[in-house]
Amino acid sequence: MTDSQVFDKRVCALGEGPLWHPLRKQLFWFDILGKKMLSQKDGKQLEWAFDDHVSAAGWIDADTLMIASERALFRFDLTDGSQSDIAPLEDDNAITRSNDGRADPWGGFWIGTMGKKAEQGAGSIYRYYDGALRKLHSGLTVTNSICFAPDRSCAYFTDTHSRQIMRQALDADDGWPKDIPEVVIDLTGTDLNPDGSVVDAQGCLWNAQWGASRVARYGPDGALMSTYAFPPVQTSCPAFGGDDLQTLFVTSAAISQTGTADGQTFHLPTDTRGQPEHQVVLNP
Repeated sequence: MTDSQVFDKRVCALGEGPLWHPLRKQLFWFDILGKKMLSQKDGKQLEWAFDDHVSAAGWIDADTLMIASERALFRFDLTDGSQSDIAPLEDDNAITRSNDGRADPWGGFWIGTMGKKAEQGAGSIYRYYDGALRKLHSGLTVTNSICFAPDRSCAYFTDTHSRQIMRQALDADDGWPKDIPEVVIDLTGTDLNPDGSVVDAQGCLWNAQWGASRVARYGPDGALMSTYAFPPVQTSCPAFGGDDLQTLFVTSAAISQTGTADGQTFHLPTDTRGQPEHQVVLNP
């Protein structure tokens, strides 16, 4: 396997939320602290600025994204930049903002929140589904690693400060959580901090590990399978993309770092196929 290469040299203070749009064949990602969404198309750099912190997205159709901000989930038109709110998201809480999020196999969208200063226990995880937003978990500090098994059996998530990635069993019919989440990857006692994750087509979880300059691949049983080095210290979130879904894209953060690679977005050819990102289905 070849080494990772720079995909985009623009420096993000806090790069996050990479999304490969399966219809547009285009990567979108966010600089949360910069309040902007970035992309590339045909070698041209694209950028959209927002009034609020934005952190994650799902695709609704070829020209429309659902974007999570510090106050709402909103619909964003890529053709003209127009937007309209879909659901409020802790809009009465000035302390918090959105963080990691991803569409689920049933057309829902999971989104985590956290304190803007990482206030202890200020974060929660929500699911938007069938026209409504419902809280799933609360009392978290840094919500991350939201992703889904290809057989629809479970979701994954973490509170980065806990250094434990949780597995949440899901109902096969509608995707709502059932039973109590269980620890599947336990990094306590190490200096590894689990950040964003994605699950490949084989059911293995790829986790960006903040502060460790790497992405680690774990089997469905939580066993470490392999690690992949990246130049930035603070790797933040991976996503599979490319025509064959075998390219791993990884965002990073420049905050508190001085290296030239920190905050840039990287890509790595792999011999593993990812899952296509699921479509967000809005309630008519």
